[in-house]
Amino acid sequence: MSLNVLITGGAGYVGSHVVKTLEKSGYFTVVYDNLSTGRADWIPDAELVVGDIGDQAALSRVFKRYSFDAVIHLAARVSAPESIKKPLRYYADNLCGSIALLKQSRKHQIPCFIHASSAAVYGNPGVAPVGENAPLLPINPYGASKMMAERAIMDISGSSDMRWTILRYFNVAGADVKTCVGQRPENPVHLIPKACRAAGLGQDISIFGDDYDTIDGSCVRDYIHVKDLAHIHLLALEYLAGKNPSIVLNCGLGRGSSVKEVLNTAQRVSGKNFTVNRKPRRPGDAPVLVADNALLKKTLNWTPRYQNVSEIIETSWICHQRLTGRRSKN
Repeated sequence: MSLNVLITGGAGYVGSHVVKTLEKSGYFTVVYDNLSTGRADWIPDAELVVGDIGDQAALSRVFKRYSFDAVIHLAARVSAPESIKKPLRYYADNLCGSIALLKQSRKHQIPCFIHASSAAVYGNPGVAPVGENAPLLPINPYGASKMMAERAIMDISGSSDMRWTILRYFNVAGADVKTCVGQRPENPVHLIPKACRAAGLGQDISIFGDDYDTIDGSCVRDYIHVKDLAHIHLLALEYLAGKNPSIVLNCGLGRGSSVKEVLNTAQRVSGKNFTVNRKPRRPGDAPVLVADNALLKKTLNWTPRYQNVSEIIETSWICHQRLTGRRSKN
């Protein structure tokens, strides 16, 4: 199947892997990205248009220039702690940006729309694993902005023929060891790349809260490898192209790992020790977020290639070493 696909945020970490996966399957991809966190050299074979997601005029020109069969919306701000400090920025980009894209999608009669949402929409669900029908009670502006964008998609599609798939990401991690695209070892944001940096440099790393009601007191998260997640986007695109109904799907392995477990595993995989500092809890952090992925597996016939957090960390560590070694030689 060959379709023309617009991918917003396609030059970023997840986006570059989605682009590569779709291109290998014969899709023509156009990436729309402001390159604030992404890089053009991560998507060398894609058509790149540089622009902001909230720029209606720029979006309109892109939609007029190409005839898209589908839109995959990945452009977003993704840090829950940052969203506490900068809520307006998150509502502007994640909600208003989504609405700008939906406006053009409806105007140009796009039949298939895939949206990258987040497990943060559940807030603190109080159950593990959590299913797609659980109440949406976000506890930070990031989760709230994603929840509102979901509702906008559902409402706007009700006045058109657009069908959608909402993918609720849990914690995305890992790397493609052949290319190492999407990796920024010099300024990591999330836990696993931070652990790799700590191992590589012998730096300290912090745990925010070790008094939660979990197996070891630290937060528990469900980690999914970025290549497995990229494959889900391909399957979701095929699902919608097959005229199947709109659906919400959790994207996770279905098993949790605590922060302490991740850090211990990173030390074992790397063979390096680092100091772990205990700090107070951060506002907006849920104790446990683990996916019930039964619907994902059933609907898309999906099976993860990377089955545990140790395998995920191994790929991150390989790429961390490769990229930092390359920089030290330059």
